[in-house]
Amino acid sequence: MSSNAPNPAEELASKINSLRSRMSTLQSSALLSDVKDAVEDLDTTVNKLASLISAVRQAGYVFDGTLEKKAEALKKQWPQLRTGANSQIAQQVPLLQGALRQVETQFNNLASKQANVAAARPLVPAVERAVDSLESKVRAAESAIRGSFDSFSSEVDALNSRLEKLQWMMTQATEATFQLLPTEAMVAVVEAKWDRDGKDDPKGVLFLTDQRLLFEQKEEVATKKVLFITTAKEKVHKLLLDMPAAEVEKVTASKKGLLGHEDHIDLQFVSGAKVRAAHFHLDGQDCNEWQALIHRAKAKDFDKDRVVKIDQAELDKVKNAPTQCSNCGGKFTKPVLRGQTEIVCEYCGAVTRL
Repeated sequence: MSSNAPNPAEELASKINSLRSRMSTLQSSALLSDVKDAVEDLDTTVNKLASLISAVRQAGYVFDGTLEKKAEALKKQWPQLRTGANSQIAQQVPLLQGALRQVETQFNNLASKQANVAAARPLVPAVERAVDSLESKVRAAESAIRGSFDSFSSEVDALNSRLEKLQWMMTQATEATFQLLPTEAMVAVVEAKWDRDGKDDPKGVLFLTDQRLLFEQKEEVATKKVLFITTAKEKVHKLLLDMPAAEVEKVTASKKGLLGHEDHIDLQFVSGAKVRAAHFHLDGQDCNEWQALIHRAKAKDFDKDRVVKIDQAELDKVKNAPTQCSNCGGKFTKPVLRGQTEIVCEYCGAVTRL
């Protein structure tokens, strides 16, 4: 026999300690505490959806009129589901508590005999089976109750996640160094790196409005190094790219890196644009979704998805904007954006008011 093998008393003590730990967990789980918490958390989330939507609307998000409808539909469904879940909890807890008391009696009997190894060891298998059985009953009860609102919970989580993302987007827009044009609205925002084939590629935030694509550098950069070690930094926050969506000629999405977990977009702009191409590495958002969003902005597709409609006079102003400079006769080549108040001639510098 190996000298390292546990003696019977040590083996018994180990099993009793393990059972004691499981019993401690059961004292909470048999009350279905986790399911109760899940119901309460879901109740809180459902009730805050309307205020979250109101907050993003007040911050300036004007798209996706289904948000309010989804929140209202979920709020109407929830009372019946909540009542059903709470009713099941109320039915199951007394049954589980009764079973728990029986198992506690068996366990306490075993623990009281721990000093008498010969008397205690035969009792261990029965106690283990009883604990196993009760744990199974608790899991079954939890699963049944969660199953009554799992699908609903997924819908709530999806909407809540979208609203939190929109809140973050509008916060980034508020902190931006640029101003939105009148009636221009934010569509999407993502942290990104502008890959310019250099080791100092700027990191920051890529913005998409219903009219423009913009990139701000927003990071700490080294201002002083000693023996390749950074000793001083400064926060850089400045606009590096401001392009009309109409000048996007092509956008290509690609998955790179290990297992394709990196999201990238390549942009090509029309001939004559101040930037001809740009490559961005997106942080945490899907490149294919961004490709689709940029295409929609280019096609002015977001106009029909607005909660706050655009005044016809603003649309007419863009439609009827002059196409050439009254001073030199040069043709205006840049797209006129809604909310723009003037056109600066790229040939003579004359300003045409809109």
